[in-house]
Amino acid sequence: MRLSGSGLRCVRGGREVFVGLDVMAESGRAVAITGPNGAGKTSLLRLLAGLLAMAGGSIGLEGGDPELTLPEQAHYLGHRDALKPALTVNENLSFWRDFLGGGKSGESDALAAVGLDHVAHLPAAYLSAGQRRRLSIARLLAVKRPVWLLDEPTSALDVTGQAAFAAIMTGHLAGGGIVLAATHTPLGIAVQELRIGRTA
Repeated sequence: MRLSGSGLRCVRGGREVFVGLDVMAESGRAVAITGPNGAGKTSLLRLLAGLLAMAGGSIGLEGGDPELTLPEQAHYLGHRDALKPALTVNENLSFWRDFLGGGKSGESDALAAVGLDHVAHLPAAYLSAGQRRRLSIARLLAVKRPVWLLDEPTSALDVTGQAAFAAIMTGHLAGGGIVLAATHTPLGIAVQELRIGRTA
């Protein structure tokens, strides 16, 4: 499988964020998208996820399901943890599983993988910032999709959480998955770097 973008142009609020940008990621590979604040890292991920309209260029996914679009085969994990505070940990994960079209099971294994199985009954409002991030990561495991688009995925995670997430990403890549992550810090896995924006 190969995800590619060619000559991408993004305009937001009347400002050209980037133009002529090329991106490529293959099965089993991770790409770290780096660059200064405002360079367009988040915009690139949102564009690939279908959340922003392209002002130019093209995007393709070779080797995926021909009946599905790239956004339908990708997980987008943004800055914010999209959780409902009044719902329990398990209910939040069940909501996302249903919304994303997953199977009728998988929550317990996903929560165990991120170390939250012991708080599955608690409202999400009771979670720490790191636990909320781990619950968001559990979405990646509860519903299988080959492409992961991750925006600062290790934010709020402690050292143990970062190591656990590195192992989760390693497993995804070993299964032929693709990871593109906007990050300012090392991910703990081997990556190819795509630097965007000004260097000075």
